[in-house]
Amino acid sequence: MISILAVLFGAVIGLALGLLGAGGSILAVPALVYGVGQPLHSAIPVSLAVVAVSSLGGVLPRERRSVVQWRIAGVLGAAGLPAAFAGAALGRLIPQRWLLLAFAALMVVVAVRMLRGGDEPTGACRTREGGIDWRSCLPRSVLAGLGVGLLTGLLGVGGGFVIVPVLSLLLGLSAQQAVATSLAVVLLNSLAGLAAHAGALQSADHTVLLLFAGSALAVSLAAARLAPRLRAATVRRWFAYVVLAVAAGVATAALLAPSSLAA
Repeated sequence: MISILAVLFGAVIGLALGLLGAGGSILAVPALVYGVGQPLHSAIPVSLAVVAVSSLGGVLPRERRSVVQWRIAGVLGAAGLPAAFAGAALGRLIPQRWLLLAFAALMVVVAVRMLRGGDEPTGACRTREGGIDWRSCLPRSVLAGLGVGLLTGLLGVGGGFVIVPVLSLLLGLSAQQAVATSLAVVLLNSLAGLAAHAGALQSADHTVLLLFAGSALAVSLAAARLAPRLRAATVRRWFAYVVLAVAAGVATAALLAPSSLAA
């Protein structure tokens, strides 16, 4: 039964990343903890490994269409590396209950942002001719990378739900560029967070990891090819409803959990 659940949840993660460039760890951690029964200290590194693999599956088809802004992704990823280690160290000092409640709060913010949507942005990286100049937005890219990296290490969140709005609204990438570049940043940040949690990964259930990651990779590849044919607003809206439902479940479970989790 656990194997079936790992495959099903992995497919959901791959679908989210393949279509939206986001939604990996923010759903993977609750799925691993409450769906598959993994302890939180193992769920975080496993989720990061799964998100790294499925992000790669989402990047490959988009790289062929030349919409990934690798320089911007590199800046955000490099800035996020030290912040991810700092976030991981901070996370060890915070009780499990509060970490899970932080997940729920973050998911609510994400869902509201997705439901609100937004117009095609102009931003710091956008030139007058409509192109992208990564040098002009370097300071903002560094600050954005630090914030996303901190979330990656602290909560095991790859950062896609934060990165896509940042790339679109703050830096001025188009919708397709933002999703594609988000996947590249998520890949880099997940690898950084995974390095920070490498010790915990050794004690994780490797069967669950392989089933989860394999399913996520296969579906992510398929979803990345399907994404250009779907209405992004419709997919984003329904996914936001799913995120709200998961947030309510995580918050309820954390509040009803034994008091030992709060210590």
